[in-house]
Amino acid sequence: MIHSIFIINRSGGLIYHKNYSSKIAQLSSNEALTLAGTFHGIHVLASRISPATRGGDAVKDSGIQTIDTKNFRIHCYQTPTGIKFIAATDLLETKLTDILTKVYVLYSDYALKNPFYNLEMPIRSEMFDTRLLQLVQAV
Repeated sequence: MIHSIFIINRSGGLIYHKNYSSKIAQLSSNEALTLAGTFHGIHVLASRISPATRGGDAVKDSGIQTIDTKNFRIHCYQTPTGIKFIAATDLLETKLTDILTKVYVLYSDYALKNPFYNLEMPIRSEMFDTRLLQLVQAV
């Protein structure tokens, strides 16, 4: 079950956050912003200190992909442009890359293709909210 979705821009700013479960605590706006900034910083550091190499050729590390806790799991999908799509799930969800890729497609369709949307700004789209809710409920 997906509890929450976060979208973080390439600068580490929170551009979208929505809870889909009553099982988790509701974050205040300041807490959600703090979480986004902290995750972004840790993600950047993890990708920089990674010793990932293959056959002598350096491979760009994509940073943190999952974080496991005792009660939930955090999944992250980073696009080539640096946008991070994050989902907080229960421990039964093991691989969410496909779902987060679909969230990216929804973001592209309903935010980026909207002529009134400014990059790096919060997403305010009812169609995006509706389609994302349908996607989350289908999981």
